[in-house]
Amino acid sequence: MRLVLTGRHLEISPGLRTLVERKLRKLERHLGDTIVSAQVVCAREKDRRSAEITVHMRGDHMLAGRGTGDTWQEILSAAVARIEKQGEKVKGKWRERKRQASGTRVARVMPEAVDGATLPAARLPRIVRVSRAQLKPMSLEAAAQELAETGEPFLVFRNAETDALNVLLRRRRGEFGLVEPDR
Repeated sequence: MRLVLTGRHLEISPGLRTLVERKLRKLERHLGDTIVSAQVVCAREKDRRSAEITVHMRGDHMLAGRGTGDTWQEILSAAVARIEKQGEKVKGKWRERKRQASGTRVARVMPEAVDGATLPAARLPRIVRVSRAQLKPMSLEAAAQELAETGEPFLVFRNAETDALNVLLRRRRGEFGLVEPDR
């Protein structure tokens, strides 16, 4: 993390620099490697002290905290606490977005075993709904042509002649296989 430390109406002492770096390390522990840079402006006006911390996070997120008080310890702690709150909010949004992106609907199916007892769910593979499709009636030739054009491994369609659901599969040798229900 890159740090720019500025003093307004005061000179930055080595002790103050060490304190600022220690407080920013605490921020790094909470926010991880998402912090790109930090700018800290420490100011003294008459009998008042203040510090403004601006943190640039990845994704062009800017977090800012300001603290005022009597001691630099208390001032920097207040500013860092505000930034931590903002950082947790941003990280929560990132987590939520990641959860939504990978959040496909999962259906669990419990088939009956041979003797009527159910199998435990741990042995069954997960079923993930990838997409929904409207099954339009089409001839076998039209289905074969659509499967050849799309490059998909299979095509589910409603046979126009029999009005039954059919599956057309692409085989390894370039042939198509047809799965029809029993009549």
